[in-house]
Amino acid sequence: MLYQHILVPIDGSETSMVAMKEAIKLGKALNSKITVVQVMALDPFIADVYVKTGQTNELIERTRTYLLDILEKAKQEFANEGITVETKLLEGFVVHEEIIQAAQDLNADLIVMGSHGRTGVRKLVLGSVAQKVLGESHIPVLIVR
Repeated sequence: MLYQHILVPIDGSETSMVAMKEAIKLGKALNSKITVVQVMALDPFIADVYVKTGQTNELIERTRTYLLDILEKAKQEFANEGITVETKLLEGFVVHEEIIQAAQDLNADLIVMGSHGRTGVRKLVLGSVAQKVLGESHIPVLIVR
């Protein structure tokens, strides 16, 4: 099966950088289109006015600037390997749902993402975006550690 469009969610962590490197290899081998996404997770209390009216605040704008910088660095990483990528900053309350929705909206046929590999209580308390994407996505997901 050839993957024509690969979605790569990142969060700036080392594990997401490892996933990017894997996506670079796959993209080169399969001549795939690649879209890198970052999700700005909105806190329901801080972002209430922003969501309802579109009025932003300093915290949201600082976060947006920080995340756009991570996306720009990712874009440069791909460019250094001779691959042009699209980047998107997503916004939402539930990170894994935003990733799955983006994959559907963009007609991606593979999601490549990193996992921190947490187990036990840390996994229970912190959750796992990768595990939730893997469990709920209707397209293939490649988890990289």
